[in-house]
Amino acid sequence: MSTPAVHVPRAARRPTLLIVGCGDVGLRVLRLVQPAWRVLALTSSPGRAPVLRAAGAVPLLGDLDVPATLGRLGGLADAVLHLAPPPLQGVSDPRTLALLRALARGGRVQRIVYGSTSGVYGDCGGAFLDETRAVNPTTDRARRRVDAESHLRWFGRRTGARVTVLRIPGIYAGDRAGGHPRERLARGTAVLAAADDVYTNHIHADDLARTCVAALYRGRPQRVLHASDDTEMRMGDYFDLAADLCSLPRPPRITRDEARRQLSPMLLSFMSESRRLANTRLKGELRLRLRYPTVREGLLAG
Repeated sequence: MSTPAVHVPRAARRPTLLIVGCGDVGLRVLRLVQPAWRVLALTSSPGRAPVLRAAGAVPLLGDLDVPATLGRLGGLADAVLHLAPPPLQGVSDPRTLALLRALARGGRVQRIVYGSTSGVYGDCGGAFLDETRAVNPTTDRARRRVDAESHLRWFGRRTGARVTVLRIPGIYAGDRAGGHPRERLARGTAVLAAADDVYTNHIHADDLARTCVAALYRGRPQRVLHASDDTEMRMGDYFDLAADLCSLPRPPRITRDEARRQLSPMLLSFMSESRRLANTRLKGELRLRLRYPTVREGLLAG
């Protein structure tokens, strides 16, 4: 006689998390949530599937630029971690809009965590600011993120899904591709002279992954949080510190006028915005204790 199937109550099943944009940070999250969550990872590249599978995720082929490939996403996951960037051009983010339309068709998603950027504030003249500060994007890159944020928060209000927007500054880690200042130091790239320098903000990739997980569990509905550490440091001082810790020469200092002549427009744009992010919500609402509270601890870790 065959053994009857055992009915497992829905509450006893592992929840399913869909990671959209499962790169370096997504893989760090994946390691943290297993085995408590079943993890799906959306990818547009078949060649990426073995990497995701080896990390413990179930790969799903789909392309945010081709909405027709996203049709089945809505009924697959209880929560979504959206780390995929917008397109490289324009002032809107059709990728996020396509994802949300697909999720809406299933009606299953209860939780979304989105990785945005602190660039949505524009230049704040070095001011210390919390999440109530109005956005003021001054680049198309930031405008695309503001567009994505607005669609996500509207989706949460309409469907009842709890949406957390993480505004993320510069991500670093010794084991992250391009994520350690030693590479820039080795190239001898200049930084601004003290009189022209700007405040920058940072988060270690491991702490960002832990922030994403904490937001999945404890993020409040339709809430914005700064995913930033406690560092209050100007950009040039950051690279000076990194040079000293790595036993490398400190970078040359140049004026802003010299920077306009020597540096790329992308790099110059990061040197044109100055702000300091308060992380009170990160610590209070998510109850997160940073493993690397300042860049000194993070850089020393490698």
